[in-house]
Amino acid sequence: MKLRHAMFIALGLAVMSPLYAADMKDVTEDRAEARYNATKDAAKHEYEVAKENCEKMSGNAKDVCIKDAKAAYVGTKSQAKADEKSAKNQADATEDKMKADYKAAKERCDSLSGSAKDACVSEAKLKYRQ
Repeated sequence: MKLRHAMFIALGLAVMSPLYAADMKDVTEDRAEARYNATKDAAKHEYEVAKENCEKMSGNAKDVCIKDAKAAYVGTKSQAKADEKSAKNQADATEDKMKADYKAAKERCDSLSGSAKDACVSEAKLKYRQ
């Protein structure tokens, strides 16, 4: 009787695992995008403040100040975009690895039969979030 309950729980978790894996990728990508937007907004604010400070200057010093502020803004924004892309690529790579590891584990389960095979497959699904 306890084995049957354990199998139902394992099957229930196995059914939910693909949803969890997809959610984790979405969460990672959403966080990366949120970090990018926050960094971009902060950089824009810093640029506006720096430009205001440059207005107190005159001549070439003012021009240099504005160019430096713009360069800092563009650099920060570019780095934030690169970080966002990196995080999204890492999420894709993690998902691909989990799928490949699951397929390998499932293949190892093929040498088993009956409830041992079912348990092996369920465990692989849980472990690799499939």
